[in-house]
Amino acid sequence: MSNKPNQLKQLFHSARRFISKHWLNLQPAIQIAITGSQGKTNTAQLIYKILSSKNPTTVTDINLDTNYNIPITALKVCPWTKYVVFELGIDKPGEMSRHLEIVKPKIAVITGISPVHTDKNHLGSLENLILEKRKLIEALPKNGVAILNGDDENVKKMAKHTKAQVIFYGLNEDNDIQAKNISLSLEGLSFELFARKTGVEMAGVRDSLPAGRQARNEVSTGGREIETGPAILKIKTKLIGKHHVYNILAAYAVYRTLGFQDNQSFQKIIESIQPLSGRMSLENGPLGTKILNDSLRANPASTASGLQTLSEIKYTQGRKIAVLAEMGELENPKEEHQKIGQLVAGLKINYIVGIGPLQKNVTAEAVKNGFTQENIFWVNNVADAAKVLKKIIKKGDLIYLKGSLMRHVERVLLILEGRKVGCQTIICPFYRHCLKCQFLQKGYTNPQ
Repeated sequence: MSNKPNQLKQLFHSARRFISKHWLNLQPAIQIAITGSQGKTNTAQLIYKILSSKNPTTVTDINLDTNYNIPITALKVCPWTKYVVFELGIDKPGEMSRHLEIVKPKIAVITGISPVHTDKNHLGSLENLILEKRKLIEALPKNGVAILNGDDENVKKMAKHTKAQVIFYGLNEDNDIQAKNISLSLEGLSFELFARKTGVEMAGVRDSLPAGRQARNEVSTGGREIETGPAILKIKTKLIGKHHVYNILAAYAVYRTLGFQDNQSFQKIIESIQPLSGRMSLENGPLGTKILNDSLRANPASTASGLQTLSEIKYTQGRKIAVLAEMGELENPKEEHQKIGQLVAGLKINYIVGIGPLQKNVTAEAVKNGFTQENIFWVNNVADAAKVLKKIIKKGDLIYLKGSLMRHVERVLLILEGRKVGCQTIICPFYRHCLKCQFLQKGYTNPQ
């Protein structure tokens, strides 16, 4: 009897997948898919906001599990929808193939590779992660476009595994779309965008296709490359962090690949976009502090990028304090945390507070490489982290808050605000914010 609700739920989900697959196959919308170890959500949301300013566009929800998100999004597509943007997350073998049973993209973006979900309970290795992510561009048709982070060697090597045209983006000189003269601050970032090649013209695709099911599922690109001069755009945005440069470059590649040539329109949209909460968003913190909130995801690449941003931005109102929770689901967790310790030793950060057993590797490696021992702390849980912070923070200090969603590092802020927090578990199974959790005051004990 106890299994019936789960069986019914699975039956419903299977039926929804079946319907969504056939429904999406009938729709003329151009499908765009994004995957990678970091930057998926921000890139997908950027592309959605840009394209929705031009034509009816649908995008996956930022709060739903991918397995449920894809069929739900597919069923939201209407005959008049011009574009649909799918964020494709994976953490187990075979998941990308399952996603691609429904999603048939003509444009695919791979944002970067980092060893997240590579532990034995998930993908098992970095090699398996690469093979799984690569399936997205392997599935592209010959007249499709693969947009790849050319600064990431693991992504760059994927280019030979697709029959689609490839566009590289990044900071290195050999990329088709490149950023230079990057400037970081708490007000946002700015840079110059250069484009040597932005892919094939796909303007007017839907309008030019004849009626009929087969035609609706084909994209004719015409094979014409767009050639542009250097320094075509000066970007200013409220988004904080160097990693957003990559997200914007990827979004621009999609924008031009689809045939849009109004650079000023792109520029204005980017300028108007606000940071997503918990993804490098600047907030007022407790005790007169400022919080750079990056508490929804934590993998080696995103953690390194966030810490480098904290180090590089100019801040004169107070000290810079990094509060770091563990990075989870890694093939070699000790080694990856040690690498972060080596990194922070050379950064301009005043204090570091590491939370959880794996953070011992960060603090030990940082001290070994020259970080001042008196200014770095390791604690076992969020309550102890709050105790340390109460002793060291002053009004005006900037606190960088980094952790994965399931580490719920936001509890540190709640304690500093004077709220009762009884839950001190290191890894939590719930996705909801702690303020909405029934275990916040009485505490949660992980049965594992």
